Amino acid sequence: MEPKDNIEKKIPELRKDPIVGRWVIIATERGKRPSDFGQESNARVGGFCPFCYGNEDKTPPEVLSYRDAGTYPNSPGWWTRVVPNKFPALMIEGELNKQGEGIYDRMNGIGAHEVVIETPDHNANLANLDEKHLQEVIWAYRDRYIDLKRDPRFKYIIIFKNHGRAAGASLEHTHSQIIATPIIPKRAIEEMEGARRYYDYRDRCVFCDIITQEQMLKQRLVDENKEFISFCPFASRFPFETWIMPKKHASSIENLKKSEVVDFSGILKNTLMRIQNTLEDPPYNFIIHCSPCDSPEMPTYHWHMEIMPKLTKVAGFEWGTGFYINPTPPEDAARYLRDTELAPPVISEPEIYIPERSTSMAG
Repeated sequence: MEPKDNIEKKIPELRKDPIVGRWVIIATERGKRPSDFGQESNARVGGFCPFCYGNEDKTPPEVLSYRDAGTYPNSPGWWTRVVPNKFPALMIEGELNKQGEGIYDRMNGIGAHEVVIETPDHNANLANLDEKHLQEVIWAYRDRYIDLKRDPRFKYIIIFKNHGRAAGASLEHTHSQIIATPIIPKRAIEEMEGARRYYDYRDRCVFCDIITQEQMLKQRLVDENKEFISFCPFASRFPFETWIMPKKHASSIENLKKSEVVDFSGILKNTLMRIQNTLEDPPYNFIIHCSPCDSPEMPTYHWHMEIMPKLTKVAGFEWGTGFYINPTPPEDAARYLRDTELAPPVISEPEIYIPERSTSMAG
């Protein structure tokens, strides 16, 4: 064993997020490889599933579905389906009824809460859907985003996914969710204000500058195609945190073109497969951050997806200080993800005919 004095110590780093100004501790002394993270079980459990074929009457009536010609709403024949959440966080009926009570403010919990059932196949995994099917899921996100933002009560729309029980998924059938809120969430405000400060100082979008720098350095680059880039952020809060961004500046997903949906589905599939294969299918959350409903195009803000595997727990220090401690430097995480072999495409669902989406169908 080497004398203690000869062992090279790795000094932890403090890294500042250039968007919101949040500091993150990269605990290099605790540096962890993918195999060092204990995995919480994602084992499947049996039982009734309301999202499977034939159980369409067990969910609220669908608000959107892509389905075979000649089939009817709320019946089999669909390949992607959107329904209101049976147990919504916010209710769509009613008025906001804002009130003050001394120093306190309150309003009714008005909003929308929808579930995107990504495939009829109970055993499917979003990462293993073929790209054409994944494109349909993205179109569903976009179509529901456009419809919900027409409601003047809604100020912000967030799209997110909880994969695995440890990430908050209450049903194992692969699905994602959309929530429209009557206020702009604090996290979104922090991002937008940080981006505005950067723009005021440099007259450039901070997200566009991040893309340029990550392409140039390539240390944290995970994947790239014509329209999108995937990378581990410089000040990653969590091990293997990965962001996907469009290279072309846009503030929301509502104006996605067909070529962009094709490339988004490709890089999303590859990124999720890299995470799945590197970390043995970990629980994860992803979120899509867009601009507020009344600001579809902002020169200061750039829509993006944040993917956060659930490998560590937020504990007392993090809650008490707002610091995050990340035991895996993003440069290492990106290298592990880049070096992971991608399995060949898998069509995991039963045979489903998805017609070619024409330009007019794409909106």
